[in-house]
Amino acid sequence: MNSKVREGEKAPDFSLQSQDGRTVSLHDFLGKKNVVVYFYPKDFTIGCTAEAKKFSEDYDELLGLKAEVVGISSDSEESHGSFASYCEVKFPLLSDRGGKVREMYGVRASLGLVPGRVTFVIDKEGVVRKVFSSQINATKHVAEAIDALKTMPA
Repeated sequence: MNSKVREGEKAPDFSLQSQDGRTVSLHDFLGKKNVVVYFYPKDFTIGCTAEAKKFSEDYDELLGLKAEVVGISSDSEESHGSFASYCEVKFPLLSDRGGKVREMYGVRASLGLVPGRVTFVIDKEGVVRKVFSSQINATKHVAEAIDALKTMPA
């Protein structure tokens, strides 16, 4: 496991700025929607681009499962804006400058260098129901999230 927040535990709350300047908080969704929070290494890298595009392609299915998607990296809001446009992202990309939220969730760097790629599926009550970590298989994060959501109350 590449995180300190585990399945069955309460997800730490956070508030971060999105690519459009909005503040997005985990508690905004509590009681309303399940949330897929995915941490990714860096805008415009091959794996992160494939992952963002896959989440975007499957976004309507995720919405149909009563879930919202939130991507988090340490890139700036401006970088996220360009990346969201390039990947046709329909959901918030949040800027975790300094890595405080990454640290709260315990998403460690691979080989001590590359920020980790970990997805958390969080239910409407704020409890983590699935944690999936794979640095290499970026697009599998989407399938893992969808599979987990299908087992959860909408």
